[in-house]
Amino acid sequence: MKTDTISDMLTRIRNGNLVGHKVVKIDSTRMTYHITRLLRTEGFISQYETVVKEGRRYIFIYLKYSINPTRPLIRGLKRVSKPGLRVYVSNNQIPIVLGGQGIAILSTSQGIITNIQAKELGIGGELLCYVW
Repeated sequence: MKTDTISDMLTRIRNGNLVGHKVVKIDSTRMTYHITRLLRTEGFISQYETVVKEGRRYIFIYLKYSINPTRPLIRGLKRVSKPGLRVYVSNNQIPIVLGGQGIAILSTSQGIITNIQAKELGIGGELLCYVW
């Protein structure tokens, strides 16, 4: 049993990008679904779909590549808050990822949002990961 579904999700996307896969399959939870939806909204992935197979729910993430098919659009993923060490930030401590080139994903009272949305709303939360 996986205890950290977010780390598993990020690792599967990272590995899929490294070997040039078009699609990666991850286990579907509420958290991974909302993160996937956010990645789609921000343009890091082309699309996703939720599928039920053998009684289990999965998300198929379609990775996005630049014009050169060997260069993935997602250049890096980093998990920040982990089950053993949670990292919380206030609204004035929200980081800027690569000078605005990437995003930080936060879990807040308003749901799963990016660092830009959190700054606009003036709220902090748990810093889940960086994507650039």
